[in-house]
Amino acid sequence: MATVRDTTYDLLRALGMTTVFGNPGSTEEPFLHAFPDDFHYVLALHEASAVGMADGYAQVTGAPAHVNLHTAPGTGNAMGNIVTAWHNRTPLIVTAGQQTREMLLLEPRLTARHPTELPQPYVKWAHEPVRAQDVPAALMRAYATAIQPPTGPVFLSLPLDDWAQPADPPPQTRTVATRFAPDPERLRQFASALATSRSPALVFGAAVDRAGAWEAGVALAERLIAPVWSAPAPERTAFPENHPHFRGVLPFAIGPLAEQLRGYDTVLVVGAPVFRYYPHVPGETLPDGARLLHVTDDPEEAARAPVGDSLLGDAGLTLAALADLMPPADRPPPPARPVPAPVEDSSPLSADGLFAALARHWPTDGVLVQESPSNLSALRRRLRFDTPGSYFTMASGGLGYGLPAAVGIALAQRDTGRHRPVIAVIGDGSFHYSVQALWTASQLRLPLVVVVPVNQQYAILKAFAELKQTPGVPGLDLPGIDVTAIARGYGCATTVVDDPDHLGEALATALRADGPTVLPVPIRTDVPPIL
Repeated sequence: MATVRDTTYDLLRALGMTTVFGNPGSTEEPFLHAFPDDFHYVLALHEASAVGMADGYAQVTGAPAHVNLHTAPGTGNAMGNIVTAWHNRTPLIVTAGQQTREMLLLEPRLTARHPTELPQPYVKWAHEPVRAQDVPAALMRAYATAIQPPTGPVFLSLPLDDWAQPADPPPQTRTVATRFAPDPERLRQFASALATSRSPALVFGAAVDRAGAWEAGVALAERLIAPVWSAPAPERTAFPENHPHFRGVLPFAIGPLAEQLRGYDTVLVVGAPVFRYYPHVPGETLPDGARLLHVTDDPEEAARAPVGDSLLGDAGLTLAALADLMPPADRPPPPARPVPAPVEDSSPLSADGLFAALARHWPTDGVLVQESPSNLSALRRRLRFDTPGSYFTMASGGLGYGLPAAVGIALAQRDTGRHRPVIAVIGDGSFHYSVQALWTASQLRLPLVVVVPVNQQYAILKAFAELKQTPGVPGLDLPGIDVTAIARGYGCATTVVDDPDHLGEALATALRADGPTVLPVPIRTDVPPIL
């Protein structure tokens, strides 16, 4: 007779989920014993890294990824990156071991006391099956929940003695809808508002990239002859950034954002919140006289928007439909994006100097994973992306995502046969949140390049302190950390780059390597403004 474990593995095969990310614990071993040869277990040295790797992997493959965690302590370790997966809209199936059912009443060691509450509210669904025989069906429901819009992580708590129990007949493997079209009447109203607008502006968010909708976005922008902005703090790019209509990334504060949109009478936001803010800089949400139209696949996102009329629908389907309904506009082309000032030579390099050098040597079809918050403005000034799926970061603002996500993205590039080069830019503060992810990259021999701007401080927090006029905050300097020694300790090649002329050679060598390379780059300690 088939066991619950047998039936669950068969279902995972049928769903194409044969890669498991995790860090094994005692409560997971009954599930993992005699691990099948046709499955791949990706070992991370910390649960947060396992979730970050799975997140990056799922974003590249476009399919849910499976993360197997250790009961309450492991789930607790993973929570920071589960929060990020929630904000990134990444479909993850997170399973965690639970103590044996026979002892749950006693709450023995490693019991998850309220297992479905622990990951809330950052999962779409959390469940501990009432019977062992319900585990496979719960997994099928978890898959269907994770992949339907708005996509996101789900959580299952699974008692360790369930796996050996006799199984019920296996659940039917089902397919579910993953996109939905907008209401036709509401769509026509949006099209009419845009067509009659005197001065429209477009704001595109990460859902445009997730939907594979760059071409539809370009078509709409060119029909409208409208400027295109990236939504504030985007986790993915949504429009070719060398296109003449692209104007850059909107600031993530209320007053400055509204000022940037001054002069436009209609603002269409597609695939992003309205709006993602960080520091509180008071002001009007929109300039006087401007109307906002919001396209999203998330009713909650539409409900919490402070202004605007909403249209529920898939970003790609909606953009394509709007472009079809739009008559060609007759207006002057939007002004060109300002050209950044030339970089001044300095030693150590400025952040602009580093990213200008990186842009000169950027590989064709390269993929960037970034987690260097204080240097983000400089990075976005100097590096521009013209290919979908080329930029990834954390929508949550939480550190410790970028390095393991880069590992998952590099693995997915290999597993899918795309083999796009992956370069991570991880600040030296962020680097140490999930530094153990380097070991996994080394063991898997992934050709991942990690550029580490080294300024020996949490510069983003110094910038925030300056904005909020809170001097004297302790713990913002990071002296005495040897990035090179740490990288070598995890099995990575490493070279310090202290001259922009050496970056191209070091980068080319790293991209040819049979394994990960860490490139520490000392940069100036200037604290850039947060806005």
